[in-house]
Amino acid sequence: MSTLQTINDVSVLVYEAEGEVIAGEREALDCIGDAGYQGARWAVIPVERFDESFFQLSTRVAGAIIQKFVQYRVGIVVLGDISRHTQASPPLRDFVRECNRGTQTWFLADAAELHERLAGSAA
Repeated sequence: MSTLQTINDVSVLVYEAEGEVIAGEREALDCIGDAGYQGARWAVIPVERFDESFFQLSTRVAGAIIQKFVQYRVGIVVLGDISRHTQASPPLRDFVRECNRGTQTWFLADAAELHERLAGSAA
């Protein structure tokens, strides 16, 4: 389930932690379609919704999912604590840092950080 919200004049579709696990491109396309249909510029997806393979860069699942969001011009926010994943994987830590420098894909700890990121930005 999801809720359309406006945060700092930016339309975002916020998903609940419970729901279908996002394990690949098919589920990503479902989220993109839902966001597009509702006019959202960002899909905010709790970390709990992602399959463990998303956080293992060697599987290429994260790259495939993020590429779909880029292709359809919908931003993606992975919301929640991923520290156990980044502590175990320096490459993932670097990937997250690079994503967070951009304007398409963010890994954010909580809703407060999301509000801060969207404040005053053209996101």
